[in-house]
Amino acid sequence: MEFTTGGRLEVRISPDDVGKRVSVRRLDEAGVPGAKFADTVGVLTSWDSGVLTITRRDGESVRIAESSLVAGKVVPPAPARRRGPAATFEELARVCARAWQPVESEPLGEWLLRAAGGFTRRANSALPLGDPGMPVGAALERVREWYSARGLPAYVQVATGAEGTQERLAAELERCRWFREVTAQVRIAALAPIGDLDADVSRVRLARACDAGWLARYQRFEEPGPHVTKVLASGPSVWFASVPGDGEVPAAIGRCVVDGRWAGFMAVEVDPAYRRQGLASAVMTALARQALDEGASAAWLQVEDDNGGARALYDGMGFATHHSYHHFRPA
Repeated sequence: MEFTTGGRLEVRISPDDVGKRVSVRRLDEAGVPGAKFADTVGVLTSWDSGVLTITRRDGESVRIAESSLVAGKVVPPAPARRRGPAATFEELARVCARAWQPVESEPLGEWLLRAAGGFTRRANSALPLGDPGMPVGAALERVREWYSARGLPAYVQVATGAEGTQERLAAELERCRWFREVTAQVRIAALAPIGDLDADVSRVRLARACDAGWLARYQRFEEPGPHVTKVLASGPSVWFASVPGDGEVPAAIGRCVVDGRWAGFMAVEVDPAYRRQGLASAVMTALARQALDEGASAAWLQVEDDNGGARALYDGMGFATHHSYHHFRPA
């Protein structure tokens, strides 16, 4: 990482660069003889009272004392780290939202308040794709009131890690004492290679609706009430996959929503007794072939950071991270 001009380290950033992507070098312990350097790259989200805040692409905010800086500069937007189809953050965020719709929603400026009886954070969080029409602090208070009136915890879903994502909003939420509770990756890939996988799809059954057996395998709720089935059925073209097991509950399930060129994969689950038999790949392949028949060409999915098994499976299918999203909740 080059910070020098004429062989000298220079700090070439200022508070005027808030909102830009920067790279800085600082002393790990300012003023301590022999201290080592540490480098940080991310969006400069604030510079107040001698302290810089830089939000990295993983959503983590780093506070740096101005006195510890030894070098700094503005850098170009992060290079694309994805394979497969090109996509802007806003396009992909809206596609993801259409595939998992709430039971109830209300606009707050260009934000969208979403509720579905508490079934998943995605369907019970504010989606801030634009200007709320008021200062962020006031908008967050409105978010808290709206969810409190419904007996739900308040969440805001914020994305980081790609061009056009919301590092500044993430930093503002932290300043308002909202904290990250969950982080997930949004991954994308070309669809055709998934449909071409050498997987045994002969046992996979596709249906337009989920039955009681499918819901029993899903197990992401206490009671499968109407709010659950409404969320699961939402989307432009929804398909449910299942692989029969020994009883009424399937050995494996999956869900796919086809939306124009995009096919979104969700709820891919396998009974532990049937794992390592290729059933997850079979479910994905069967759904991908259906989506290809409907004209889709690109795939997306969401996977939580701590789900190492699923991430390894999707790595092998060619999925790569486009951006991350985080659910922030007030202290």
